[in-house]
Amino acid sequence: MKIVDFTEGEQLEDFYRLVSANVVRIRKEKNVSQLKLANAIGHQSPTFVGKAELLAEGKHFNLEHLFKISVVLDVDITEFCKPLINNP
Repeated sequence: MKIVDFTEGEQLEDFYRLVSANVVRIRKEKNVSQLKLANAIGHQSPTFVGKAELLAEGKHFNLEHLFKISVVLDVDITEFCKPLINNP
């Protein structure tokens, strides 16, 4: 087993950025607003989704959020962890 100190480095923040970027990408591909997504996963306003997409104020998506978003957007939950492909 590998011992990792997650308090140093940016591995966890990089993971949060990847997940958030994929949520944004898929949400936009499906033409769903932050408000519609927020309402669909049980939030009254788009504030949480907006902050989680930007990683503002320490907000990020958890497993429950990702499960709900995958159901609402009709995508496999693993899509949120796939590396982004940069288009030239």
